[in-house]
Amino acid sequence: MERLPHDEEREERIHNEAIVDAYGPEEQAIGWYTYLEERLCFPFRARCIAERITSPLRLGAKVEVVGMAPVNECDHEMLVLIQLAGRPLAVPLAQLDGIAVDEETNQAIGDWHYWLGRGHELG
Repeated sequence: MERLPHDEEREERIHNEAIVDAYGPEEQAIGWYTYLEERLCFPFRARCIAERITSPLRLGAKVEVVGMAPVNECDHEMLVLIQLAGRPLAVPLAQLDGIAVDEETNQAIGDWHYWLGRGHELG
Protein backbone atom coordinates (compact mmCIF):
# COMPACT_ATOMS: atom_id res chain seq x y z
CA MET A 1 0.00 0.00 0.00
CA GLU A 2 1.33 3.43 -0.93
CA ARG A 3 1.84 5.66 2.06
CA LEU A 4 -0.53 8.63 2.25
CA PRO A 5 0.92 12.16 2.32
CA HIS A 6 1.14 13.95 5.67
CA ASP A 7 -2.01 15.88 6.71
CA GLU A 8 -1.25 18.08 9.71
CA GLU A 9 -4.91 18.71 10.60
CA ARG A 10 -5.71 14.98 10.65
CA GLU A 11 -2.52 14.18 12.55
CA GLU A 12 -3.42 16.67 15.25
CA ARG A 13 -7.02 15.45 15.54
CA ILE A 14 -5.95 11.80 15.71
CA HIS A 15 -3.25 12.51 18.27
CA ASN A 16 -5.47 14.76 20.43
CA GLU A 17 -8.77 12.87 20.18
CA ALA A 18 -8.20 9.23 19.18
CA ILE A 19 -4.87 8.17 20.65
CA VAL A 20 -4.26 10.84 23.27
CA ASP A 21 -2.33 9.36 26.21
CA ALA A 22 -2.15 5.95 24.46
CA TYR A 23 1.27 4.44 25.08
CA GLY A 24 0.88 0.99 23.59
CA PRO A 25 -1.19 -0.99 21.11
CA GLU A 26 -3.89 -1.90 23.65
CA GLU A 27 -4.40 1.72 24.68
CA GLN A 28 -4.41 2.83 21.04
CA ALA A 29 -7.09 0.23 20.25
CA ILE A 30 -9.29 1.47 23.10
CA GLY A 31 -8.71 5.08 22.04
CA TRP A 32 -9.61 4.38 18.42
CA TYR A 33 -12.64 2.31 19.43
CA THR A 34 -13.99 5.11 21.62
CA TYR A 35 -13.24 7.77 19.00
CA LEU A 36 -15.08 5.86 16.27
CA GLU A 37 -17.99 4.75 18.46
CA GLU A 38 -18.63 8.38 19.47
CA ARG A 39 -18.36 9.79 15.94
CA LEU A 40 -19.87 7.23 13.59
CA CYS A 41 -23.60 7.86 13.17
CA PHE A 42 -25.17 4.39 12.94
CA PRO A 43 -26.73 3.00 10.89
CA PHE A 44 -25.05 4.16 7.69
CA ARG A 45 -24.56 2.81 4.19
CA ALA A 46 -21.07 1.91 3.03
CA ARG A 47 -19.30 0.55 -0.02
CA CYS A 48 -16.51 -2.03 0.00
CA ILE A 49 -13.32 -0.38 -1.28
CA ALA A 50 -10.92 -3.29 -0.71
CA GLU A 51 -11.35 -7.04 -0.74
CA ARG A 52 -9.86 -9.07 2.10
CA ILE A 53 -9.38 -12.83 2.25
CA THR A 54 -10.92 -12.81 5.74
CA SER A 55 -14.09 -11.00 4.68
CA PRO A 56 -16.96 -12.04 2.41
CA LEU A 57 -17.34 -8.52 0.98
CA ARG A 58 -16.58 -8.00 -2.70
CA LEU A 59 -15.25 -4.78 -4.17
CA GLY A 60 -18.12 -2.35 -4.71
CA ALA A 61 -20.59 -4.24 -2.49
CA LYS A 62 -22.96 -1.96 -0.57
CA VAL A 63 -23.80 -2.76 3.03
CA GLU A 64 -25.52 -1.18 6.01
CA VAL A 65 -23.24 -0.65 9.00
CA VAL A 66 -25.26 -1.01 12.19
CA GLY A 67 -22.66 -0.52 14.92
CA MET A 68 -19.20 -1.23 16.22
CA ALA A 69 -18.22 -4.83 16.85
CA PRO A 70 -17.73 -5.69 20.54
CA VAL A 71 -14.66 -3.94 21.94
CA ASN A 72 -12.93 -7.24 22.75
CA GLU A 73 -12.97 -8.06 19.00
CA CYS A 74 -11.16 -4.83 18.10
CA ASP A 75 -7.72 -5.40 19.62
CA HIS A 76 -5.92 -5.58 16.25
CA GLU A 77 -8.21 -3.65 13.92
CA MET A 78 -11.41 -1.67 14.06
CA LEU A 79 -14.38 -3.85 13.13
CA VAL A 80 -17.93 -2.73 12.43
CA LEU A 81 -21.10 -4.78 12.30
CA ILE A 82 -23.11 -5.33 9.14
CA GLN A 83 -26.13 -7.56 8.55
CA LEU A 84 -25.44 -10.52 6.27
CA ALA A 85 -27.93 -13.32 5.71
CA GLY A 86 -30.00 -12.08 8.63
CA ARG A 87 -27.23 -12.10 11.23
CA PRO A 88 -24.59 -9.61 12.37
CA LEU A 89 -21.11 -9.97 10.93
CA ALA A 90 -18.00 -8.02 11.89
CA VAL A 91 -15.93 -6.63 9.00
CA PRO A 92 -12.89 -4.32 9.01
CA LEU A 93 -13.74 -0.64 8.79
CA ALA A 94 -10.65 -0.37 6.59
CA GLN A 95 -12.65 -2.16 3.87
CA LEU A 96 -15.44 0.39 3.82
CA ASP A 97 -16.14 3.93 2.76
CA GLY A 98 -19.33 5.71 3.74
CA ILE A 99 -22.07 6.48 1.22
CA ALA A 100 -23.80 9.85 1.72
CA VAL A 101 -22.85 9.90 5.41
CA ASP A 102 -22.84 12.95 7.69
CA GLU A 103 -19.68 15.01 8.00
CA GLU A 104 -18.60 13.59 11.36
CA THR A 105 -18.96 9.98 10.17
CA ASN A 106 -17.07 10.76 6.97
CA GLN A 107 -14.28 12.46 8.91
CA ALA A 108 -13.95 9.59 11.41
CA ILE A 109 -13.79 6.95 8.65
CA GLY A 110 -11.27 9.12 6.82
CA ASP A 111 -9.15 9.50 9.97
CA TRP A 112 -9.00 5.71 10.41
CA HIS A 113 -8.09 5.17 6.74
CA TYR A 114 -5.47 7.92 6.95
CA TRP A 115 -3.86 6.47 10.08
CA LEU A 116 -3.61 3.04 8.46
CA GLY A 117 -2.42 4.61 5.21
CA ARG A 118 0.46 6.25 7.07
CA GLY A 119 1.70 2.79 8.04
CA HIS A 120 0.28 2.55 11.56
CA GLU A 121 -1.40 -0.56 12.92
CA LEU A 122 -2.81 -1.90 16.15
CA GLY A 123 -0.91 -4.61 18.01
